[in-house]
Amino acid sequence: MTTTGSGTSDETVIDVSGLRMRYGAFEAVRGIDLHVTRGEVVAFLGPNGAGKTTTVEILEGYRPRTGGTVTVLGQDPWRGGPSWRARIGVVLQESEPERDLTAAECLHLYAGYYPAPRDVGETLELAGLSGKADVIASRLSGGQRRRLDVALALIGDPDLLFLDEPTTGFDPSARPWRLPSSSGRSRSAAWVSPWPR
Repeated sequence: MTTTGSGTSDETVIDVSGLRMRYGAFEAVRGIDLHVTRGEVVAFLGPNGAGKTTTVEILEGYRPRTGGTVTVLGQDPWRGGPSWRARIGVVLQESEPERDLTAAECLHLYAGYYPAPRDVGETLELAGLSGKADVIASRLSGGQRRRLDVALALIGDPDLLFLDEPTTGFDPSARPWRLPSSSGRSRSAAWVSPWPR
């Protein structure tokens, strides 16, 4: 695990102590401790099967844990309700945006799920898709679909962004590393990636 940047405040965004996850006799996550403040970026690096995605799914509230304590944005993520979920953005390892909608229509649809979404045009530009706003999602290239995944994670203007292997399919020179919020407040991110090759 790697942490970059210095948090712009002492506000705790993620606090984990002794996190464990078992599948029968197999212990996929073994005693992780983690403290992240606002503005920090945390990277989980490791080989396939190391428990990176399991850990992030627990932090996102999509998977229960078998041990330890976890607080994300002040709540246990497994018990996080709609208002808590509106504060996080997620880029999954694999996803399929709405195939029959344009990139802009996908963002408008997802923006409707959030109380204070970002501007669609601004989000398309941030993700490098401003020239593809009217292209049907199923006609986007693989890299452009990945950019749409990032845009969909950003449309709710989250306080915390989870990115599970987000750069798959991206041109390395065009990867959107800068992820500001529309309100100017700093954002925290948890980034998952296999070992660099």
